[in-house]
Amino acid sequence: MTRSLYTALTYLILGLASGLFYREFTKHTDALLSHTPLNTLHTHLLTLGMIVFLVVLALDAVLGLTGRRSFTVFWWTYNIGLVVTVAMQAVRGILTLGGHDPATTSAAIPGTAGLGHMLLTVGLVSLFVALRAAVRERGGASHQVPAIPAR
Repeated sequence: MTRSLYTALTYLILGLASGLFYREFTKHTDALLSHTPLNTLHTHLLTLGMIVFLVVLALDAVLGLTGRRSFTVFWWTYNIGLVVTVAMQAVRGILTLGGHDPATTSAAIPGTAGLGHMLLTVGLVSLFVALRAAVRERGGASHQVPAIPAR
């Protein structure tokens, strides 16, 4: 559980720092663009990072997810996927504010961002595998709807 708490705290710090970076970077570059990938970076870090791991912390406290292999797979793949995704979001935002079109600059940017999204997906599936196992251990399987008898 401590790992989830510190992960949430790390994403809080990164989210707040990225908001500050966006504000100062746009001041420094005199950017007039109203929407770039950079101005939602802090929201992504706070929501997909901090809030997700606070919810995971609560679920871990109730269901005891820590120590499960699928939970470890979730933690690593989700974190790597989120870092890759927001790093590419930051690169796209900085390029956009610099007057470049990231789509024509390099095909590696959207490809790497796609890889980050795939890792996020693997992480979320692993989380649900851990949740399912924990709920079954807690007796959640005994609360299933009974089958309708055949006539």
